[in-house]
Amino acid sequence: MKFVNYLQCSMCGKRFEPNHIWNRCRFCGKPLIVLYDLNRIRKAVTQKDIARRPPNIWRYRELLPVQNADNILCLGEGFTPLLHATSLGQTLGFHRIYIKEEGQNPTGSFKARGLAVAISRARELGVKQVSIPSAGNAAVAMGAYAALGGLKAFVYMPRDVPKTFVIECIATGAQVQLVDGLITDCNQKAAVDAYRFGRFDVSTLNEPYRIEGKKTMGFELAEQMGWELPEVIIYPTGGGTGMIGMWKAFEEMEKLGWIGSKRPRMVTVQAEGCAPIVKAFKEGKDFAEPWRGAKTIADGLRVPAAIGDFLILQTLRESHGTAVAVLDDEIMDAITLMSRTQGIFVCPEGAATLAAFRRLRELNWIKDNETVVLFNTASGLKYMHLWTEELRG
Repeated sequence: MKFVNYLQCSMCGKRFEPNHIWNRCRFCGKPLIVLYDLNRIRKAVTQKDIARRPPNIWRYRELLPVQNADNILCLGEGFTPLLHATSLGQTLGFHRIYIKEEGQNPTGSFKARGLAVAISRARELGVKQVSIPSAGNAAVAMGAYAALGGLKAFVYMPRDVPKTFVIECIATGAQVQLVDGLITDCNQKAAVDAYRFGRFDVSTLNEPYRIEGKKTMGFELAEQMGWELPEVIIYPTGGGTGMIGMWKAFEEMEKLGWIGSKRPRMVTVQAEGCAPIVKAFKEGKDFAEPWRGAKTIADGLRVPAAIGDFLILQTLRESHGTAVAVLDDEIMDAITLMSRTQGIFVCPEGAATLAAFRRLRELNWIKDNETVVLFNTASGLKYMHLWTEELRG
């Protein structure tokens, strides 16, 4: 399984030895990316080999950074359903719409992918303590895999996060600290404590491995569609690791000869109350300015500043994609529509993709004959607090 060549800075291009504990680039502070010996991988594994393997992210193990199979921590994450949303399509008058249902991951969200790989690799490198700032789902996933791997977990969350997330973290043995403010304030507190106590910080794109787990969504999408890709992918974007990861997966698969050069148009979806990437994209900027007064019901989209902003914007432009901001009311309407047509209780972030789809259809940005994939990133069961008024009624 030793197919990693080196780590490389996504900005300055400096290379780093892979079997060392790194966070960001020590020269420019930007995210590090794992690069593989794709020529050796091409000889080592085929698509037919992969098809015979268990249905989890580790079916693509040659393209993941864990080097010894004994260090893999697995709860069955990945290979989530790709659902042809025929009932939703009938309602919308659009029949080539699919939902990638990430709520069926073992911790209830797509965060299981990234944290399974990050904690497995951290454990392999000898890490004993891990920490994370999180609005909810990432902390839950880190706590689960840290518990499985015997690592101590430290979580920093905004004080106003839904209590469901706090309870899940405590249940897995993670130590939770609630912080006044937003995820950016949690980032600062987690970074200070990580340095002070010698913990490995697995915050978004602050280490090289979560993106590797997230990119498996791209592998799965291609495999589930017969090694083809759709015309459009609509993805809810907070930190943006999943979008960046999928774009990386598409490049790796093309170099392996698994897919052709065709790429989807990637669409970033954010909330009107916190849309730094949308603003930067529309203004033609390479970096996003921090968003002031971030507020939305979609906790995963309440990210005022993303360390990988330049990578998200680069992906959107390379793919000839776009960025859309939607209202919280549109999100709630989309939750209801997806639930009542497809029977999927989606999270607000996932519902935002449907709201964006409807907006783009109105603009004729999405054509009748195109295939579109919406990503529901978590189960709606984690957001029961949004329905308090309905219950009172």
